[in-house]
Amino acid sequence: MSITVTDLTPTARAGEILTPDALAFVEALHERFAERVPVLLEERRARQAGLAEHPVLDFLPETRAVREGTWKVPAPPQALADRRVEITGPASPAKMAINALNSGAKVWLADLEDASTPTWHNVIDAITNLADAARGTLAHTSPDGKEYRLRDDAPLAVVVARPRGWHLPEVHVRVNGAPAVGALVDFGLHVFHTADVLAPKGAGPFYYLPKMESHREARLWHEVFAFAESHLGIPSGTIRATMLIETITAAYEMDEMLYELGEHAVGLNAGRWDYLFSIIKNFRDSGAAFELPDRAQVAMTAPFMRAYTELLVQTCHKRGAFAMGGMAAVIPNRRDPEATASALQKVRDDKTREAGDGFDGSWVAHPDLVPVCREVFDDVLGDRPNQIDRLRPDVEVAAADLIDIRSLQGTATLDGLRTNLYVSVAYTAVWLSGNGAVQIHGLMEDAATAEISRSQVWQQLRNRTRLDSGEEVTAELVGRLLDEELDRLRGEVAAEPFERYYAPAAELIREIVLSSEYVDFLTLPAYELLTSGEHA
Repeated sequence: MSITVTDLTPTARAGEILTPDALAFVEALHERFAERVPVLLEERRARQAGLAEHPVLDFLPETRAVREGTWKVPAPPQALADRRVEITGPASPAKMAINALNSGAKVWLADLEDASTPTWHNVIDAITNLADAARGTLAHTSPDGKEYRLRDDAPLAVVVARPRGWHLPEVHVRVNGAPAVGALVDFGLHVFHTADVLAPKGAGPFYYLPKMESHREARLWHEVFAFAESHLGIPSGTIRATMLIETITAAYEMDEMLYELGEHAVGLNAGRWDYLFSIIKNFRDSGAAFELPDRAQVAMTAPFMRAYTELLVQTCHKRGAFAMGGMAAVIPNRRDPEATASALQKVRDDKTREAGDGFDGSWVAHPDLVPVCREVFDDVLGDRPNQIDRLRPDVEVAAADLIDIRSLQGTATLDGLRTNLYVSVAYTAVWLSGNGAVQIHGLMEDAATAEISRSQVWQQLRNRTRLDSGEEVTAELVGRLLDEELDRLRGEVAAEPFERYYAPAAELIREIVLSSEYVDFLTLPAYELLTSGEHA
């Protein structure tokens, strides 16, 4: 087996990350685990094909003993005992990383996934920043001379890094001539450059694991972690991970996923936006009964979303694991006090519901929202670090409750279709420019919300959905609205970025929403466009 890197200097300090020893470790991860990834991805496709024929999901009969067992995950490390407020965001550029670490949040989800465009520069810059953060040396001086430093007057947020999902490749690293597995590159470089510093302090390495669809995928991460600990000479169980339950199939395997991650498991997170994307994706061929209304109408109080979140809390606490709440996507506007007040109230309401349900903490996307989330959880937790001891025996969730889409009230609207096309193009364009976290209409959008938007358009076309306007969703209607939304964007951005990013993004969205074949992930063709040389 051989490993090559197509560009060894994507950043000025790339040589500190792409060392021979680090690359040898990434190569060793691929030698042992890479061939299992396409097998797991094929299992996903096979299950989805089965759902198209028989749109029913149930808890697995073959793992009943795991669900009924009395096992628990190991107690959380002290550094992660209190997670009442977590801030999310990319680890590149350094300014954003420093702001997140200084935000007052207990944890920073340092994102190499949905909130980060995986340009080779961004990947290596993020690893560099995280290596510096582990050593307390992360600093940045802006072009205008403003200095950013890690605070010393209060604790920094604990870093929990999120690598890419199993499905994404890394074309700049090739193993035996084939593109590397993005998840193994991200994890391998991060753990190699931080474990020796974090492990002795009990500060990690810690991870968030995205996009998993089954306990077999969790088992693979367990084996990857165990190998890394052995190879790097750190004690077994040092690496701890929180898994995102952001696919509908994973919601039926929460016990099993915690069990398979074993000594590395520390919690689960309710990844609400990707969860909705997964429902559309998995039941896209199952007819109008599985259609969602406009995204803005799908609240966390919907019965099937309540079933999902309450089962997550109950499952986690039964196993001694953290239950982490979802993203507050609204963003305050410091120039608009009225909009800010509205945003803060929405966040407060959302976090109050989560804290009352038994979640141990939750996510925000902006430093200004940290105090709101912290205050809400302070009111519930007091001096306790978490509420894992709240077992929720009152929760009873049947398999059918998790996919009870019919109980959802709402409509598909012409405005909603327009918004889906606008968001899909606007997000993809900014993603192609190298920024994976985008503020659109007062919401922090990442890849998950773009995935919902373009998937809903595809599904409505497939079902010829009748909108509130009386119009039927057809290719002609979608094409016309897409042209109109693109013209709208043309008037909102400068000519150069429009031609470089927005026009190609619109063509990509047009292609995938009008295609007879569903594209599993928007980021796969977008990544091909990104790395083709034109937009890198």
